[in-house]
Amino acid sequence: MSVHLVGGGWNADAFRAVFGPFLTEAAGRAEAAGRAEPRIAIIAVRDGDGAEHAGNLVAAVGAAGAFEPKVTTLAHGDTAVLTAVSEVDGILVGGGLTPAYLAAVAPIAGEIRRQVAAGIPYLGFSAGAMIAAERALVGGWRMGGVEVSGEHAAEGLDEVTIEPGIGLLDVTVEVHTAQWGTLSRLVAATEAGLIDGGLAVDENTALVVGEGALSVVGAGSVWRVSQSDGGVLVSTFGA
Repeated sequence: MSVHLVGGGWNADAFRAVFGPFLTEAAGRAEAAGRAEPRIAIIAVRDGDGAEHAGNLVAAVGAAGAFEPKVTTLAHGDTAVLTAVSEVDGILVGGGLTPAYLAAVAPIAGEIRRQVAAGIPYLGFSAGAMIAAERALVGGWRMGGVEVSGEHAAEGLDEVTIEPGIGLLDVTVEVHTAQWGTLSRLVAATEAGLIDGGLAVDENTALVVGEGALSVVGAGSVWRVSQSDGGVLVSTFGA
């Protein structure tokens, strides 16, 4: 099993590097199932532009090779059903308002976990990456009324909020890190003890979590935040 965490971003020059490993894994599953091209579930939860966002994701993955998209677009407040991820070789959950994605995908989280455990690769893009964790950071920009990050990345929430996520990995995920300045939010949540630490992914970058060591592909870095004696330790690693 592999979980691919993409920090967002639409740099076409990075598409092959960022989405290629996911598509390669899905192609292997398709071959085992007797399909000529991998069938990939794409879930977009958006307020009015779901089809456009899904189309952008199809184009991004398509830059890495041919595949059959199985697209589900949901409005805010809608929930996904099991058929959205049935008979597929890969699962891709897109970006947008993170709390809306979590609410929409929660009813099929158990099935997504089952499929990933069986070897189906998962790719989370922005919000889809954040909700992949057991303890998902879903938004907010203040702690105890004190600003810890920019309001533009608050996802409509005031206080930094941690919720049960899909549960594909045991580390909290942050995205758009260098571009939106969200590292401070992950650091603050760790220092306050809301989470034990986490991984923050830059745009146009993917962190691949599989059976072996973590790997990074794309143009940016992944930031590791962990608790340490007397504070918080921050380090980076890249492709």
